[in-house]
Amino acid sequence: MNESPKFAVIGGGSWATAIAKMLCVNLSEIVWYMRNESAIEHLKAHKHNPNYLSSVEFDTHKLKLTSDINEAVEYADYIIFAIPSAFLSGELAKLKVSLKGKVIFSAIKGIVPETFLIVGEHFHREFDIPYHNIGVITGPCHAEEVALERLSYLTIACGDSDKAKIMAGVLAGNYIKTKISDDIIGTEYAAMLKNIYAIAAGIAHGLGYGDNFQSVIMSNAIREMKRFIRKVHKMKRNINNSAYLGDLLVTGYSVFSRNRMFGNMIGKGYTVQAAMMEMSMVAEGYYAVKSAYKLNQEYQAKTPIIDAVYEILYEGKEAKKVFKKLTEKLD
Repeated sequence: MNESPKFAVIGGGSWATAIAKMLCVNLSEIVWYMRNESAIEHLKAHKHNPNYLSSVEFDTHKLKLTSDINEAVEYADYIIFAIPSAFLSGELAKLKVSLKGKVIFSAIKGIVPETFLIVGEHFHREFDIPYHNIGVITGPCHAEEVALERLSYLTIACGDSDKAKIMAGVLAGNYIKTKISDDIIGTEYAAMLKNIYAIAAGIAHGLGYGDNFQSVIMSNAIREMKRFIRKVHKMKRNINNSAYLGDLLVTGYSVFSRNRMFGNMIGKGYTVQAAMMEMSMVAEGYYAVKSAYKLNQEYQAKTPIIDAVYEILYEGKEAKKVFKKLTEKLD
């Protein structure tokens, strides 16, 4: 690509807002697709997203805002998807223009429920995008801390290291450090699984378990994650790197973690429906646990934490009893 590539962000939530903020530091123009027309008009008038990370002020001269996903896809060479995985198929169904030749990066931490695939695999199988044109943006990084301009780290994974470097370069800044990886499948599965383990940590907290048990949950979770990912995609990787262990820890412990908050409510006795209504934000781990559980029927990895969260969320079993049994399986 001779001239500088053009970038588009797909999504209107907190991660999309954080990514748009990072891109605007290094680029003179980006296209930002939001389906919410009123949010677009508010952003144009007041320079911030009214619904997410509203403290972030944008130079609107750098933003080409649109409610037409086709306009965003047609404009861009690099397209960053940052919408909940449960809504991805619905958005992609609106496409009339081709994704062929586009470089797709996913900042989505979940599995596409219609296909039971992580986002990269979904684009590869359903849209015939080659893996060298697919990448992943993962943490450990909370959008809220990007908004506060606190030092954060991102891992950019892509089979084509040059494309990973381009993406890493446009996201890096004074408070954003980036590194690249070639483990597209592993980092994306890790980003999905850590949300399930954060729900488990939240349930434990809601049930009254203390920090000592939280440390056991996290210790077992990283080993469980390693077993699961090895079954899905065997390659040499260090599970203690920030993209895996670091992302797990920040999601399991942070006050900004939606999945931990959701789990905490479940532990305190909320129903799934009541917890979701209370939060007003999507907890990706709720959808991820069903997908991971079903996938593991094939892979047969030892996953007592995933199994426990699935029993509570999808089989309606009492959290207190399920966790009492889980404590006997952990070490």
